[in-house]
Amino acid sequence: MGFKIKRSVLWFLIAGSLAFVVDVAVLTLLRDALGVYAARAVSFWLAATTTWLINRNISFAGRSASGSLLTEYLRYLGLMLGGGAVNLAVYSLLAWIFPQGPLWLMLYVAAGTLVAMTVNYLSMTRLLYRQPPKTR
Repeated sequence: MGFKIKRSVLWFLIAGSLAFVVDVAVLTLLRDALGVYAARAVSFWLAATTTWLINRNISFAGRSASGSLLTEYLRYLGLMLGGGAVNLAVYSLLAWIFPQGPLWLMLYVAAGTLVAMTVNYLSMTRLLYRQPPKTR
């Protein structure tokens, strides 16, 4: 009796992992110039765009979202705000209570990301990419 992970979940996790790298890199590059909160907003937006590109083309390939590409992107970003709010709340709470050095900020981003992943996956599969994959 083995555990089998769905293809969409696996790629969703890969997309999230790559977005985490984008998120941390951008945050680290911008934190001195913009501060830890504005830098986090920019890093989150770029990370969400990264996941959108991977999720729409690989994780949920064969499932279509209604509307134009721009409409899909804006809906995706809107849905990511739910998970993003959870992510940002965890990050902000930790950054407010604990040190703000680069390693610490990376750990806070990781904590926020882990908490928000379930919210994001559910919103993608229940609200945006609801159609089952096309069979070949």
